[in-house]
Amino acid sequence: MVYIEALDRRVTGRRLERVRLASPFLLRSVDPPLAEAGGRVVTGLLRLGKRIVFALEGGLFLVLHLMIAGRLRWEARNAKPPGRIGLAAFDFEGGTLVLTEAGSKKRAALHLARGEEGLAPFRRGGLEVLESDERAFRAALLRERHTLKRALTDPRLFSGIGNAYSDEILHRARLSPMQRSDHLDDAAIARLHAACVGVLKEWTDRLRRECGDGFPAKVTAFREGMAVHGRFGKPCPECGTAVQRIVYAENECNYCPRCQTGGRLLADRALSRLLHDDWPRSVEDLEGDAPGRGRGRGARD
Repeated sequence: MVYIEALDRRVTGRRLERVRLASPFLLRSVDPPLAEAGGRVVTGLLRLGKRIVFALEGGLFLVLHLMIAGRLRWEARNAKPPGRIGLAAFDFEGGTLVLTEAGSKKRAALHLARGEEGLAPFRRGGLEVLESDERAFRAALLRERHTLKRALTDPRLFSGIGNAYSDEILHRARLSPMQRSDHLDDAAIARLHAACVGVLKEWTDRLRRECGDGFPAKVTAFREGMAVHGRFGKPCPECGTAVQRIVYAENECNYCPRCQTGGRLLADRALSRLLHDDWPRSVEDLEGDAPGRGRGRGARD
């Protein structure tokens, strides 16, 4: 959202002169050809889930997905994309928007779509939590049977809630990330809805204050002031228990075992297979306070 607001101030009503691709793998569409975007005025910006959409005159839409590692910079006009991480440059009247992506796996994606029909596949149907009430939230949550972690990050159910904020929301709501969505009572659903609204509003306001009239420069999923996300091994700000995590694919789920899972540690598949009986089952095991179990994970130190 902060990206959208910063871009809106700089490009809405301005002409997109050209798009320079530094990596051909960024572009994921061929019709209409990307060259058709050049020379058109930006009529507005919108967010579709995690995608940034530039509406161009003539009914064209540039659809940009930053994925995990994509970042945007506002540079002087005709600036070059940097070295290995530069993917593209969007030259506008008054400045150039540079797209970068760290890491070897380039997953950021750019599409050019024609008309609302071309834009339709990018509308995943997820609920905008800040624009909805508890009743709509409940309906979206219970539409499919998932763990809460998966439900919150499913763009077909909820729009724009990523890995980091889902961790923060679940900690605020004092709910396990592995709790099934269809096993929540009314009070827990109300608590989860309130946590979603609270966390998203608070972080949006905070990022707006940090950015001011400038362009977002330090965009990261790991931010000072978060309760659990990116804080593995550090004390929970509520109870002091060491934050734990589950690593899966290229993501991780961070949680407080005392605040969220009743003191039970969730099994990390890779580590639990490796450690077998040394894998701690509870906070007491982890801290070495359970009789007969030694020091838990540290038993092999």
